[in-house]
Amino acid sequence: MANVLAHLSSIIIPALIFYIVAYGLVNKSNVYEDFIRGAADGFKTVVQIMPTLVGLMMAVGILRASGFLDFLGRIAGRLTGIFGLPADLVPLIFIKLFSSSAATGLVLDIFKTYGTDSRMGLITSIMMSCTETCFYTMSVYFMAAKVTKTRYTLAGALSATAAGVVMSVVMAGMMGGA
Repeated sequence: MANVLAHLSSIIIPALIFYIVAYGLVNKSNVYEDFIRGAADGFKTVVQIMPTLVGLMMAVGILRASGFLDFLGRIAGRLTGIFGLPADLVPLIFIKLFSSSAATGLVLDIFKTYGTDSRMGLITSIMMSCTETCFYTMSVYFMAAKVTKTRYTLAGALSATAAGVVMSVVMAGMMGGA
C-alpha cells in the first residue's frame, strides 16, 4: 500500500499540470500567455506585500532580541500555568500570530531544551499545527486581495487560535508527555 501511495504522489502533480493545459487547449485558450500573465500578476503581488513582510519580520526579530518575549512569558505564565500551559510557551503563541518561520525558531529552542517527546515538546508540536499566523495572514492576504471590510475576522482568528492552544494542552495531557 505504501508503495502505491509513493507512486501516486509522484504522479499527481504532473497529472494536474497536464489536466490544466489540456483543459485550456480544449477551451481554445492560449495557455502559455495565460501562464505568463498569471506569473506577472503574482510577481506584482510579491512586490506589493514585500514591505509588510519585511516590517513583520523586523518587528518579530526586535521583540525576540530585546527580551520582551521572555518578559511577556514570565508575566503571562503566572496565569497560564494555572491552566497547564507552561510560561515558556507564551512567547511561542505570541510570535506564531505574526510569523510561522520565527515561531519555528522558538520551537527548535524548546525542542533542544525540553526534548520533542516531553510534555512541552508535545504541546509545542500540536500547537504549531493547529494555530494560524493571524496578523500575517490578515495583513498580507487582505492587502493583496484589497479586502477593506474585515469585520469579525480578527476576533474569529484569535478565538480559533485560543481553541487551538487549549486543545494542544488537553491533547498533550491525553498523550501523556513526560
